[in-house]
Amino acid sequence: MPQLVRSDIARGVATLTLDSPSNRNALSSALIEQLLSALRAAEDDPDVRAVVLSHTGPVFCSGADLKETAAALAASGGDRATPPAGRLGEVLAAIWESAKPVVARVAGPARAGGLGLIAATDIAVCAADATFAFSEVRIGVIPAVISATVLPRLAPRAAAELYLTGNTFDGVRAAEIGLVTTAVPAADLDATVAGYTDALVRGAPGALAGAKGLLRRGGDLRADVEELTALSVRYFGSPEGLEGVQAFREKRDPGWVPVG
Repeated sequence: MPQLVRSDIARGVATLTLDSPSNRNALSSALIEQLLSALRAAEDDPDVRAVVLSHTGPVFCSGADLKETAAALAASGGDRATPPAGRLGEVLAAIWESAKPVVARVAGPARAGGLGLIAATDIAVCAADATFAFSEVRIGVIPAVISATVLPRLAPRAAAELYLTGNTFDGVRAAEIGLVTTAVPAADLDATVAGYTDALVRGAPGALAGAKGLLRRGGDLRADVEELTALSVRYFGSPEGLEGVQAFREKRDPGWVPVG
Protein backbone atom coordinates (compact mmCIF):
# COMPACT_ATOMS: atom_id res chain seq x y z
CA MET A 1 0.00 0.00 0.00
CA PRO A 2 1.41 3.43 -0.90
CA GLN A 3 2.32 5.78 1.93
CA LEU A 4 -0.39 8.44 1.93
CA VAL A 5 0.47 10.08 5.26
CA ARG A 6 4.04 10.94 6.22
CA SER A 7 5.16 11.62 9.78
CA ASP A 8 8.24 13.63 10.74
CA ILE A 9 9.27 14.61 14.26
CA ALA A 10 11.55 17.51 15.10
CA ARG A 11 11.99 19.57 18.27
CA GLY A 12 8.91 18.07 19.90
CA VAL A 13 6.59 18.62 16.92
CA ALA A 14 5.14 15.78 14.84
CA THR A 15 4.26 16.94 11.35
CA LEU A 16 1.68 14.67 9.71
CA THR A 17 1.56 15.32 5.99
CA LEU A 18 -1.30 14.23 3.73
CA ASP A 19 0.62 12.91 0.73
CA SER A 20 -1.90 11.88 -1.91
CA PRO A 21 -1.72 14.80 -4.34
CA SER A 22 -2.88 12.72 -7.31
CA ASN A 23 -6.44 12.77 -5.94
CA ARG A 24 -6.12 16.12 -4.13
CA ASN A 25 -5.55 14.43 -0.77
CA ALA A 26 -9.07 13.02 -0.83
CA LEU A 27 -10.15 11.09 2.25
CA SER A 28 -9.92 7.53 1.00
CA SER A 29 -10.18 4.57 3.36
CA ALA A 30 -6.41 4.04 3.08
CA LEU A 31 -5.58 7.67 3.86
CA ILE A 32 -7.99 7.71 6.80
CA GLU A 33 -6.47 4.55 8.25
CA GLN A 34 -2.94 5.87 7.89
CA LEU A 35 -3.88 9.24 9.37
CA LEU A 36 -5.50 7.55 12.37
CA SER A 37 -2.38 5.44 12.86
CA ALA A 38 -0.13 8.50 12.67
CA LEU A 39 -2.31 10.40 15.14
CA ARG A 40 -2.20 7.48 17.59
CA ALA A 41 1.58 7.26 17.28
CA ALA A 42 1.95 10.99 17.95
CA GLU A 43 -0.40 10.74 20.93
CA ASP A 44 1.58 7.86 22.41
CA ASP A 45 5.04 9.39 21.86
CA PRO A 46 6.18 11.24 25.01
CA ASP A 47 8.65 13.26 22.94
CA VAL A 48 5.84 14.75 20.84
CA ARG A 49 4.44 17.93 22.37
CA ALA A 50 2.40 19.27 19.45
CA VAL A 51 1.13 18.04 16.08
CA VAL A 52 0.98 19.85 12.74
CA LEU A 53 -1.41 18.61 10.06
CA SER A 54 0.00 19.60 6.64
CA HIS A 55 -0.17 18.46 3.02
CA THR A 56 1.75 18.02 -0.21
CA GLY A 57 0.50 19.33 -3.53
CA PRO A 58 -1.63 22.41 -4.14
CA VAL A 59 -4.77 21.11 -2.36
CA PHE A 60 -5.07 20.60 1.40
CA CYS A 61 -7.95 18.12 1.18
CA SER A 62 -10.81 17.77 -1.31
CA GLY A 63 -13.10 15.86 1.06
CA ALA A 64 -14.30 12.28 0.79
CA ASP A 65 -12.87 10.15 -2.02
CA LEU A 66 -15.86 10.19 -4.37
CA LYS A 67 -14.43 7.54 -6.68
CA GLU A 68 -14.28 5.11 -3.78
CA THR A 69 -17.65 6.33 -2.53
CA ALA A 70 -19.30 5.72 -5.90
CA ALA A 71 -17.83 2.21 -6.10
CA ALA A 72 -19.03 1.36 -2.59
CA LEU A 73 -22.52 2.72 -3.28
CA ALA A 74 -22.74 0.72 -6.50
CA ALA A 75 -21.65 -2.46 -4.74
CA SER A 76 -24.11 -2.02 -1.89
CA GLY A 77 -27.05 -0.44 -3.68
CA GLY A 78 -26.69 2.56 -1.40
CA ASP A 79 -27.61 0.53 1.69
CA ARG A 80 -24.27 0.39 3.47
CA ALA A 81 -21.90 2.93 4.92
CA THR A 82 -19.29 3.91 2.38
CA PRO A 83 -15.80 3.58 3.88
CA PRO A 84 -14.81 7.27 3.67
CA ALA A 85 -18.13 8.55 5.00
CA GLY A 86 -18.25 5.86 7.64
CA ARG A 87 -14.82 6.59 9.11
CA LEU A 88 -14.42 10.35 8.77
CA GLY A 89 -15.89 10.82 12.23
CA GLU A 90 -13.11 8.70 13.75
CA VAL A 91 -10.50 11.10 12.38
CA LEU A 92 -12.36 14.19 13.56
CA ALA A 93 -12.72 12.72 17.05
CA ALA A 94 -9.05 11.69 17.19
CA ILE A 95 -7.94 15.24 16.37
CA TRP A 96 -10.53 16.94 18.57
CA GLU A 97 -9.83 14.71 21.60
CA SER A 98 -6.04 14.62 21.29
CA ALA A 99 -4.33 15.59 24.54
CA LYS A 100 -1.71 17.36 22.42
CA PRO A 101 -2.37 20.62 20.55
CA VAL A 102 -2.96 20.14 16.83
CA VAL A 103 -2.20 22.89 14.31
CA ALA A 104 -3.48 22.85 10.72
CA ARG A 105 -1.20 24.21 8.00
CA VAL A 106 -3.40 24.96 5.00
CA ALA A 107 -1.57 26.16 1.91
CA GLY A 108 -4.32 25.46 -0.61
CA PRO A 109 -7.98 24.65 -1.18
CA ALA A 110 -10.12 22.56 1.15
CA ARG A 111 -13.58 21.23 0.45
CA ALA A 112 -16.26 19.36 2.40
CA GLY A 113 -14.60 16.84 4.74
CA GLY A 114 -11.34 18.77 4.52
CA LEU A 115 -13.05 21.63 6.36
CA GLY A 116 -14.00 19.21 9.10
CA LEU A 117 -10.33 18.34 9.59
CA ILE A 118 -9.40 22.03 9.83
CA ALA A 119 -12.18 22.77 12.30
CA ALA A 120 -11.15 19.81 14.49
CA THR A 121 -7.67 21.26 15.06
CA ASP A 122 -6.94 23.64 17.90
CA ILE A 123 -5.17 26.26 15.78
CA ALA A 124 -5.49 26.62 12.01
CA VAL A 125 -3.30 28.78 9.79
CA CYS A 126 -4.14 29.20 6.12
CA ALA A 127 -2.81 31.07 3.15
CA ALA A 128 -4.99 34.10 2.49
CA ASP A 129 -5.60 32.95 -1.08
CA ALA A 130 -6.60 29.40 -0.09
CA THR A 131 -10.22 28.63 -0.96
CA PHE A 132 -12.90 26.75 0.94
CA ALA A 133 -16.42 25.47 0.29
CA PHE A 134 -19.06 23.34 1.95
CA SER A 135 -19.83 21.76 -1.40
CA GLU A 136 -21.99 18.88 -0.17
CA VAL A 137 -25.43 20.21 -1.17
CA ARG A 138 -24.23 20.51 -4.76
CA ILE A 139 -23.81 16.73 -4.95
CA GLY A 140 -27.03 15.93 -3.12
CA VAL A 141 -25.65 15.31 0.38
CA ILE A 142 -25.18 17.39 3.53
CA PRO A 143 -22.18 18.38 5.69
CA ALA A 144 -23.37 16.07 8.44
CA VAL A 145 -20.33 14.49 10.10
CA ILE A 146 -18.15 17.59 9.86
CA SER A 147 -20.83 19.62 11.63
CA ALA A 148 -19.60 18.10 14.89
CA THR A 149 -16.40 20.16 14.60
CA VAL A 150 -17.41 22.94 12.20
CA LEU A 151 -20.51 24.36 13.86
CA PRO A 152 -18.80 25.08 17.22
CA ARG A 153 -16.33 27.25 15.25
CA LEU A 154 -18.48 29.11 12.73
CA ALA A 155 -20.57 32.24 13.20
CA PRO A 156 -24.21 31.05 12.80
CA ARG A 157 -25.15 33.38 9.94
CA ALA A 158 -22.04 32.41 8.01
CA ALA A 159 -22.75 28.72 8.61
CA ALA A 160 -26.27 29.10 7.21
CA GLU A 161 -25.08 30.98 4.14
CA LEU A 162 -22.20 28.68 3.31
CA TYR A 163 -23.91 25.36 4.13
CA LEU A 164 -26.92 26.24 1.95
CA THR A 165 -25.21 27.87 -1.03
CA GLY A 166 -22.04 25.80 -1.29
CA ASN A 167 -20.29 29.01 -2.36
CA THR A 168 -16.51 29.29 -2.35
CA PHE A 169 -14.80 31.69 0.07
CA ASP A 170 -11.19 32.67 0.68
CA GLY A 171 -8.83 32.45 3.63
CA VAL A 172 -9.54 35.98 4.83
CA ARG A 173 -13.26 35.17 5.18
CA ALA A 174 -12.40 31.80 6.76
CA ALA A 175 -10.61 33.70 9.53
CA GLU A 176 -13.42 36.24 9.90
CA ILE A 177 -16.05 33.55 10.49
CA GLY A 178 -13.92 31.38 12.78
CA LEU A 179 -13.06 28.41 10.55
CA VAL A 180 -9.35 29.21 10.86
CA THR A 181 -7.33 31.09 13.45
CA THR A 182 -5.53 33.35 11.01
CA ALA A 183 -4.97 33.86 7.28
CA VAL A 184 -1.56 35.07 6.14
CA PRO A 185 0.26 35.64 2.85
CA ALA A 186 1.41 32.31 1.43
CA ALA A 187 5.07 33.34 1.89
CA ASP A 188 4.47 33.74 5.64
CA LEU A 189 2.60 30.48 6.20
CA ASP A 190 5.45 28.31 7.46
CA ALA A 191 6.88 31.02 9.71
CA THR A 192 3.47 31.60 11.26
CA VAL A 193 2.94 27.88 11.90
CA ALA A 194 6.42 27.67 13.43
CA GLY A 195 5.59 30.62 15.68
CA TYR A 196 2.61 28.74 17.06
CA THR A 197 4.46 25.47 17.56
CA ASP A 198 7.39 27.25 19.24
CA ALA A 199 4.89 28.71 21.71
CA LEU A 200 3.07 25.40 22.23
CA VAL A 201 6.17 23.37 23.13
CA ARG A 202 6.87 25.84 25.92
CA GLY A 203 3.69 24.70 27.67
CA ALA A 204 3.79 21.87 30.21
CA PRO A 205 2.34 18.69 28.63
CA GLY A 206 -0.09 18.04 31.46
CA ALA A 207 -1.22 21.65 31.54
CA LEU A 208 -1.74 21.70 27.78
CA ALA A 209 -3.90 18.57 28.03
CA GLY A 210 -5.83 20.13 30.89
CA ALA A 211 -6.35 23.37 28.99
CA LYS A 212 -7.66 21.41 26.01
CA GLY A 213 -10.03 19.63 28.40
CA LEU A 214 -11.44 22.99 29.46
CA LEU A 215 -11.98 23.96 25.85
CA ARG A 216 -13.87 20.72 25.15
CA ARG A 217 -16.21 20.79 28.17
CA GLY A 218 -19.94 20.45 27.70
CA GLY A 219 -20.13 18.27 24.61
CA ASP A 220 -19.95 14.60 23.63
CA LEU A 221 -18.31 14.70 20.23
CA ARG A 222 -18.27 10.94 19.71
CA ALA A 223 -22.01 10.67 20.34
CA ASP A 224 -22.60 13.50 17.86
CA VAL A 225 -20.31 11.87 15.32
CA GLU A 226 -22.11 8.52 15.56
CA GLU A 227 -25.49 10.12 14.92
CA LEU A 228 -24.19 12.39 12.17
CA THR A 229 -22.36 9.54 10.43
CA ALA A 230 -25.64 7.64 10.10
CA LEU A 231 -27.25 10.78 8.68
CA SER A 232 -24.39 11.28 6.22
CA VAL A 233 -24.58 7.70 4.99
CA ARG A 234 -28.33 8.03 4.49
CA TYR A 235 -27.85 11.05 2.24
CA PHE A 236 -25.02 9.45 0.27
CA GLY A 237 -27.28 6.47 -0.43
CA SER A 238 -30.32 8.58 -1.35
CA PRO A 239 -31.40 9.08 -4.98
CA GLU A 240 -30.09 12.66 -4.87
CA GLY A 241 -26.77 11.52 -3.39
CA LEU A 242 -26.32 8.78 -5.97
CA GLU A 243 -27.11 11.19 -8.82
CA GLY A 244 -24.95 13.95 -7.37
CA VAL A 245 -21.85 11.81 -6.93
CA GLN A 246 -22.29 10.36 -10.43
CA ALA A 247 -22.75 13.81 -11.96
CA PHE A 248 -19.67 15.12 -10.18
CA ARG A 249 -17.56 12.26 -11.51
CA GLU A 250 -18.96 12.78 -15.03
CA LYS A 251 -18.29 16.56 -14.79
CA ARG A 252 -21.89 17.50 -15.53
CA ASP A 253 -24.72 19.21 -13.71
CA PRO A 254 -26.92 16.88 -11.66
CA GLY A 255 -30.49 16.37 -12.83
CA TRP A 256 -32.02 18.82 -10.34
CA VAL A 257 -30.22 21.87 -11.78
CA PRO A 258 -32.68 23.88 -13.94
CA VAL A 259 -31.90 23.95 -17.65
CA GLY A 260 -31.95 27.22 -19.57
